[in-house]
Amino acid sequence: MLERAAFHGTRLTEAGFAFGMIAQHEQQHDETMLITHQLRRGPQALTAPDPEPAPLFTGPSEVLVPGGPFTMGTSGEPWALDNERPAHRREVAPFHIDTTPVTNGAYQAFIEDGGYDDPRWWAADGWAHIRRNSIAHPLYWRRDGRQWLRRRFGLTEVVPPDEPVLHVCWYEADAYARWAGRRLPTEAEWEKAARYDPAGDRSMRYPWGDADPGPEHANLGQRHLRPAPAGSYPAGESPLGVRQLIGDVWEWTASDFLPYPGFRAFPYKEYSEVFFGPDYKVLRGGAFAVDAVACRGTFRNWDHPIRRQIFSGFRTARSEDV
Repeated sequence: MLERAAFHGTRLTEAGFAFGMIAQHEQQHDETMLITHQLRRGPQALTAPDPEPAPLFTGPSEVLVPGGPFTMGTSGEPWALDNERPAHRREVAPFHIDTTPVTNGAYQAFIEDGGYDDPRWWAADGWAHIRRNSIAHPLYWRRDGRQWLRRRFGLTEVVPPDEPVLHVCWYEADAYARWAGRRLPTEAEWEKAARYDPAGDRSMRYPWGDADPGPEHANLGQRHLRPAPAGSYPAGESPLGVRQLIGDVWEWTASDFLPYPGFRAFPYKEYSEVFFGPDYKVLRGGAFAVDAVACRGTFRNWDHPIRRQIFSGFRTARSEDV
């Protein structure tokens, strides 16, 4: 049957691309269904084992990523989507990036310091958005006396301080970074931190190398219904020493969703092209809800900067001279 199809022998069937795109699309819908489970009210309906307990991370808080060119995007990943292509050289100045995503405990310090009440930390449209919608903490959080609680798939629990913060929008991530005297990494900076191997001066598929993700590398595939503690998965560490770049939480970047030089829409422009522009911010790295087939070092997600119900967190960066 496939041999008689009109698209047989075209790029759609090259290396099974059509099947890979379908598999990724199916898994993206599966992630969306998990988002709806988190949105719903009512008793707990889903369970999964928690991630393995991890020792308190005592490594450096940030890592220096060297300046210079690297290869961004891909031309050889057979199931890469059009917005990941083509591979191209990108120059990045030296910068520091957080070793792990920002944690709930760190984010609580921002709240307690009046971060949601001080317009100095907010972009003008972000400040207008949080005031208009009375936003004063991450989605699904509430204060109970002196502690913070969260609702997670129908279960109410104390917010764990060592987990990456979750369900924050781009404006919240940007405001926290400003409050901390830092900034969000650009998309190019994030990808260099995640893929660059200085020993071989090359870009890898994943932070740990070219091998497909295993359970020792990252928190993916809904094996767990929460992020792992910050500093987990040392086997998934990048050559530069950055952890949890894949899995756990989608990470907001500073960048608008734009095409790469030489971009060509495939197989239809509505997949990516119609979303390019300043209305969408790029997220990278995947989350615990993401299947490995729909997550790699070049994979690009995008959403409106107000979106919070997605499994989004972030890490911060700073320029070397700051």
